[in-house]
Amino acid sequence: MSLSVHPRKVSKKPFPLEPLLPPPVPRSNYFHFQEEKQRLQINKFLLDRIFLVAKTTAGTEKKDITEYYEQVFQSIMKHHLKEAVTGLLLIYHTFILHILESSSGTLYRILLDYVNHDKNKEEFFIQGMKIIVVSHNIPTRVFMQWYVSVIKVPVIYLEDVTQSESLEEVITEFLTQIHKLALYFFKTVKVGSKGPGDNLHQAVPELLLPEEIIRYLHNSEEFIDPETFLNIYNKPMHVTLDSDVVWPAPSQF
Repeated sequence: MSLSVHPRKVSKKPFPLEPLLPPPVPRSNYFHFQEEKQRLQINKFLLDRIFLVAKTTAGTEKKDITEYYEQVFQSIMKHHLKEAVTGLLLIYHTFILHILESSSGTLYRILLDYVNHDKNKEEFFIQGMKIIVVSHNIPTRVFMQWYVSVIKVPVIYLEDVTQSESLEEVITEFLTQIHKLALYFFKTVKVGSKGPGDNLHQAVPELLLPEEIIRYLHNSEEFIDPETFLNIYNKPMHVTLDSDVVWPAPSQF
């Protein structure tokens, strides 16, 4: 029995040529980078903390501020169920101090909502917000809930302090007092309770920052506003150089 061998057909189609230009490098920003980290974790997310100061317009009441933030939190929770917001909102006579703890994506959307309101033609009752400190990937929450307290103390103008001390010294005092106040909440306020309410200035007056310190930080040009922060946050992490888009690569003679 003989076997017939058929000659193998060779394709006459030319091999595809590789493109002359290098493949595009995927561009991303810090916000997408953080969200990708969160997607890689099951039911977990990186925890961030942010310190904010702002000025309130005349006639602004506690109800106006609390209802605004509660609506923002509820709107975000519809899409991020397990990323609860905790922290502390201190409402002074004309300024507020706000500490927020949550995922970077949630804090991003809280700042974005403020920026959208701030750009509105109608005057928003929270003005001139400044970001004092942002702490990424903190080990644990300090505040178990989101607490609100009105500080009912007379305004004391500490010109001798804010003019004699440097910004670094004021920031050190600011963070030290906030840390002590946070420890007080952590140790004494039970989960599920409403907290000290508007009697915080009576319970621990020695732990409260004077409003003049908040005013000083608000007026300092060294701190950026949320819009500037978000622009930096969304800026691509990779910079496209001329050599990435020019082909062939430039050479020296």
